[in-house]
Amino acid sequence: MNTHKKIFFIISLLMMNFMFASQIDKNRVVELPVSGDPTISFRIMFYAGSQYDPAGKEGLSYLTTQLLSEGSTTENSLDNILKKLFPLAASISVQSGREITALNGRIHKDNLSQYFPLFTGQILKPAFKEDEFNRIKAETLSYLTTALKYSSDEELGKAALYNTIYAGSPYAHPDQGTIEGVKSITLEDVRGFYNKFYNRNNFVIGIGGGYGAECLEDLWSNLQKLSEGSRAVPPEIKVPEIKGLNVVIVEKSAKATAISIGAPIDLVRGSKDWYALAVANSWLGEHRNSSSHLYNVIREQRGLNYGDYSYIENYPNGGRLQLPAVNVPRRFHLFEIWIRPVPNETAHFALRAALRELQRLIDKGLTEEQFNLTKNFLSKYILHYAPTTNKRLGYALDDKFYGLNPGHLEKYSKALSELTLQDVNTAIKKYLQYKNLVIAFITQNSENLKKNLVENLPSPIKYSTPKDDSVMKEDIEIQNYPLTISADNLKIIPLDKVFIR
Repeated sequence: MNTHKKIFFIISLLMMNFMFASQIDKNRVVELPVSGDPTISFRIMFYAGSQYDPAGKEGLSYLTTQLLSEGSTTENSLDNILKKLFPLAASISVQSGREITALNGRIHKDNLSQYFPLFTGQILKPAFKEDEFNRIKAETLSYLTTALKYSSDEELGKAALYNTIYAGSPYAHPDQGTIEGVKSITLEDVRGFYNKFYNRNNFVIGIGGGYGAECLEDLWSNLQKLSEGSRAVPPEIKVPEIKGLNVVIVEKSAKATAISIGAPIDLVRGSKDWYALAVANSWLGEHRNSSSHLYNVIREQRGLNYGDYSYIENYPNGGRLQLPAVNVPRRFHLFEIWIRPVPNETAHFALRAALRELQRLIDKGLTEEQFNLTKNFLSKYILHYAPTTNKRLGYALDDKFYGLNPGHLEKYSKALSELTLQDVNTAIKKYLQYKNLVIAFITQNSENLKKNLVENLPSPIKYSTPKDDSVMKEDIEIQNYPLTISADNLKIIPLDKVFIR
């Protein structure tokens, strides 16, 4: 090749690269370059969550994503993929929720050439092998029939709460599906879901760390190999109106009772009201924080359990996580109170204690001292939310979902410096209430609990160790705190009937 031809060839390549780079839809790319970071983080967000499961096939989105992260590709068996990832100290994981699914990867930039085809291969070239499908299907059924029902009453209680509040909507079932739904799913169903939702117009790319422009170009170029398709249109979520206190009791042989309380709130992150309510919520029940009020009243003063918390947005895997998860956004959220398992004989008392504190917060609001202490705490605490490039990238993708610019963490920090006590107390009265709630119990002796609740009987409590006079005096108020629960608003569900459909 003569010199002129070489120059022409090089110029042509440069022009092609420039033209291709200009074709990247920047509205569907989140970049987080970090100078000096030797790693590269990838997060690919597909609008393909469990809300898109067809009726009767609940769990289809979850099975599909599990096959994408724990299945073979047409180029590599699963064993071969794991063997190749091991010396790279790398992995490929998936985060599956109601609204989206995010494929997550992180690699040292020196190993990018070896890792990149493995990561993109999981998305572009799934093998969908029958034996792997059967394995994942069996594991999912085992989770729904055994693990969810017997391993964590907290998760079971939350699932029962969501199932009741969102009854009849695509938000109702667990992300893993329902027992009958998963049983009905075939490998052809999985292929069909993949072809429909994993298309070139239904994703947002997240890339962060020490990557170069060519890395983003290669990733975009590879994802254009997906089928044409279109952006998924999220289904309508109709939430039945909650009137009064509604109770669902899951009958289960257990020495302790888990309690979940909740109601929808018309609020998502980004607004001034959200950050104002976040301050109130942190004071009431910051997750795994021993200074929060519910924790102090129920655990510290009375020793009934190991934690009592509240939330104003979706908080999955609370039993494992200290800080909020990323890439689990939702269009609709609940205000929730989780009462970790308490001795069965104290369940009625614990419910009363929690609702009494909720009412006191709504009726009285925070004091200036409580407001300042909580605001100062949060201003430092949220700095720990995203300590890594990968976690910050997750928040950046969530900002894209919620349409936030500047992003959530920046807004949060700014809001905390500007909020007033009046802002917080106004948000409390606007969004929180204690008269129309759903309460889920996981407990035994459900008929006895039903009688106590419906008849509003006193719930005295006995302690194995002496308590302060102030606690004993307050207990008299708590044990007689009025709860109006109609028998028509209370249902008992046998454990073997939970999450069948």
